[in-house]
Amino acid sequence: MKRMSLLLVLMFILTSLVGAQGVSPQAPTSPAGPSSRDQMSGEHRQKMMEMHKEQMEAMKADMEKMKSSLALIEANVAKISDPGEKGRWQSNVDMWEILIGHMDQMLKHMESMGPGMGGMMHDHGMGGPYPPPADKKPE
Repeated sequence: MKRMSLLLVLMFILTSLVGAQGVSPQAPTSPAGPSSRDQMSGEHRQKMMEMHKEQMEAMKADMEKMKSSLALIEANVAKISDPGEKGRWQSNVDMWEILIGHMDQMLKHMESMGPGMGGMMHDHGMGGPYPPPADKKPE
């Protein structure tokens, strides 16, 4: 009988702990009303625009570094006399030119779209104004 009581008490405690972990705290409601939410939304939008600008500048700096490194590699490939080795290095140069060209195009596209960047951000796991795609229903 004692074991049964102990088991029931343990189950109750575990159930309470699991239930408490699943409960998320609710945000306090503001007595100021919608204007407070509008102000917070405006502040959030401003922060997002600042973050976007910083990220774009960082990406531009990274692209310049990559282009500079690629130019150095290309200059060194010209000095290689062994045809096999030169071919391997030229393949690397070709691959990096394609990748850097693609990234450059994406960067220009992102700049033209501005901070919202719509669905493109979801494609890269960055969030955005559009909801994520719905899960497929089992067939």
